[in-house]
Order: sequence, then C-alpha cells, then structure tokens
Amino acid sequence: MEYEDKAGRPSKPPSPKQNVRKNLDFEPLSTTALILEDRPANLPAKPADEAQKHRQQYEEMVVQAKKRELKEAQRRKRQLEERCRLEESIGNAALTWNNEILPNWETMWCSRKVRDLWWQGIPPSVRGKVWSLAIGNELNITHELFDICLARAKERWRSLSTGGSELENEDASFPAADREASLELIKLDISRTFPNLCIFQQGGPYHDMLHSILGAYTCYRPDVGYVQGMSFIAAVLILNLDTEDAFIAFSNLLNKPCQMAFFRVDHGLMLTYFAAFEVFFEENLPKLFAHFKKNNLTPDIYLIDCPQSNLSGKIYFVPLLTPAGGRVLWTPQSPAAPAGCFCPPQTLSSVCLLTSRPAPAAEQARSRIFTLYSKSLPLDLACRIWDVFCRDGEEFLFRTALGVLKLFEDILTKMDFIHMAQLLTRLPDHLPAEEFFACIATIQMQSRNKKWAQVLAALQKDSRETEKGSPPPRH
Repeated sequence: MEYEDKAGRPSKPPSPKQNVRKNLDFEPLSTTALILEDRPANLPAKPADEAQKHRQQYEEMVVQAKKRELKEAQRRKRQLEERCRLEESIGNAALTWNNEILPNWETMWCSRKVRDLWWQGIPPSVRGKVWSLAIGNELNITHELFDICLARAKERWRSLSTGGSELENEDASFPAADREASLELIKLDISRTFPNLCIFQQGGPYHDMLHSILGAYTCYRPDVGYVQGMSFIAAVLILNLDTEDAFIAFSNLLNKPCQMAFFRVDHGLMLTYFAAFEVFFEENLPKLFAHFKKNNLTPDIYLIDCPQSNLSGKIYFVPLLTPAGGRVLWTPQSPAAPAGCFCPPQTLSSVCLLTSRPAPAAEQARSRIFTLYSKSLPLDLACRIWDVFCRDGEEFLFRTALGVLKLFEDILTKMDFIHMAQLLTRLPDHLPAEEFFACIATIQMQSRNKKWAQVLAALQKDSRETEKGSPPPRH
C-alpha cells in the first residue's frame, strides 16, 4: 500500500534503515515532559539563570539516558552475536557427529578429536543417540521385555486401584506392601519432577512416558523397586530418547556399580566412594580440604540432596546403624520429619543423611551422585554433566563435585560448618557454565600416580580386610 504526503501525492514508505535510525534518535519522554514544559500562566516565569540551569540538567540527563540505551543495545548485540556463534557451533558439531563419528562409532568414540568435541557438549539433536551408545545395553534389554514389564505394571496399578489381591500372588519374595509403596511413591514423585517445565505432571505431554518407565522398572527389578529421585534420571532420558530406548538406558545406567550402591543404600560401599572422593579432594584442594576437616564437614553431608521443607529448615535425626568403622548413620525420625539443615559438628561426630531400605524414611534423602546432578543443577548444565559422565563414567561425577568446591573455594574457606553445608546442599539456581567447566577441567583425578579406579579398588580391598578383622595394608 502506498503512502501519501500532505499534498495527497503517493510517496514511498520509509526504508527499514530509516526506521531503525529514527528509533535510535528519540529522546526520553519523561525528561522532555517534566523539564521543558513552561510554567503555568498563573505562575511567575522562570528567571533566566534558573531556566539555563534546568536546561543543562535536562541535557545531562538525556546524555546519560542515551549512554545507558547505547550500553544496553551493545549488550543485546553481543548476546545476539554470541547466540549466533553458539548456534553455528552446535550446527557444525551436529554435522560432525552425524557424518563422521556416529557412522564410525566403534573406531572413533575414544579418539582425541571426539573426546575434545565431547567435552564441549553434545548437540541436542544427537545427544540421545550418543548417550544410548555410550551407556550400552549390557543387560540385553529388548523392546519386547519393556512391553512385558509395562503390561505387568499396568496390571498392578489396576489391581491397586480396585483393591484387588493380584499383587499378593506375585513375587512372593518381595512383600506386597513394598510393591504398593513403590507404585504410590512413583505417582507422588512424578508430580515433583522438574515442576518448572510442567511437562511431567498429570496432564503433561511426558507424564505417561515417565510413569510407564518407572512402573516398568519396578517390575523389571522388584528387588530394587522405586527409590525417590529415580524420576529425575528417567525424565532426563525421556527428553532425549524414545520411551523404549529411554527404559533400556535407564535400566543399564542404574545397574552401574556407583548408582547401584547409592540407590540400594549399600552403606559400606557408599562410605568407600566417599573415602575415595576425599583422597582426590585433598590432592586437588588441600587448603579447602583442611578447612572442611577442621569443621568436620564430610562428603556424606554435602553430596546428598535433601528434600524441600516448609518448616523453618531443621532436620531431626535418630541413629540408624553403626557400620564397620564406627561411623554413625543418621536418618529423619519419620517420613514427615521437617528437613533442611544439619546438626552441628559438636553435637554429632559424623552426620550422614542416608537411610537403609525398606524404611519409609529412606525416601527422604536423595544422593546428588545418584541423581547425576539432574536435580541439583539447572537442566541444561546437568545435561552437559551427563555428556561427559557417559564418556568418563562414575569418576566424572566425583570430579564434578570437586569442580563445585573449586568454583566456590574462596567463599567456602570463610564459612563455618552450617553455612558451608547450606551452600553445598542448596546450590545457586544459576551457575556460570563455562566457568564451572573450567573449574572441573583443573581437577586432576590422579593421586600418587593412582587413578580413580585404582584408588577405589584399593579402598574396597581395605574395607574387605577390615571386615575380616585383619589390619589394612598401607598404600
């Protein structure tokens, strides 16, 4: 449509560049209206010196406003350029993964080029495929097995909803009460899984998928059942894989030694993992390690994700058991116990927010290591952690924990027990991804020429010898 000038003649519409130029040359309306308007007629006119002073003030305000606007425009431009660079980088990386790496996975996945590309983050378009290949399928789970487990889970749900007795006739070695508790806990936990996304809750597009995977797993591994926090792992997989493939990856992932130790609450093995972590903690961050020791802050406190609380942030603990080594493990007194902070070190020589199944209170603690940081970190950052975890295995989970300590080292060294524990169990919602990964990169997982697996194996051997009654050898 043509524009017309005042004389009624058609004219060309203004060009986009002219519009942009016009938009950049406006003056702040607020300062114009407030300062440049003349005084009302019933008031005396401004003296010349006062009018000049006001005009100078107005011009200074306009200059400052334009500087702020220019600075904001430059910031937006930098953000846009950075976003464009990131999108271009992701696109190029996706081409490399699709055209070079995935077709030659067996020969290329462990090459230096692929490892470097892996560290930078896997493009979302190929992330699920890479995760699936890296996790593997040692359990040889098929889509048909998933269908069988899912059908059995649905039958159990129907039986539970109708008050039937079918559950009593299945898996006699696993009490029906435990199976029912798992099914009920799944429903409860799904509603609390990534609530900000609003896609896994009732009525959301991924609710049924998540429900199906968790239910099928309780039938596949009735000895394990459902443990609170599993929903976060399954949800992350669902966001990147089809339902059947997500179930296969989920089952194989939870079958890894580290994950098995934590969600089955193998106290002895968990303490061994914590001891191995402390070896590399002292190696990489000796000053912070000494500060933690001085304040009696141990990994079994800050490597655990505690549940949210509505009651002034206190946790009540009762002693649960004393495993070999004399360390006391503590648990919330009841399933409804308020949660959120910790007993001071002068009260407890060692506090561990862990419990043993099948006690109901066991579901009150989630291990940060177990949930693979999917609950404690922003989702996009957690996915990058998962990327490298799929490459390096359980070692990277503990390396990430050391990266967190490195990131907050300067702050933590000035804190006492309570404040350190609060910070580490409630990490900030926004962490600088590149700075965080730079901190992780500085962590060396080698102590006295021993790698993570060697240190862990030596500690496991010591633990077994201690249980037999013989003193462990010195390493």
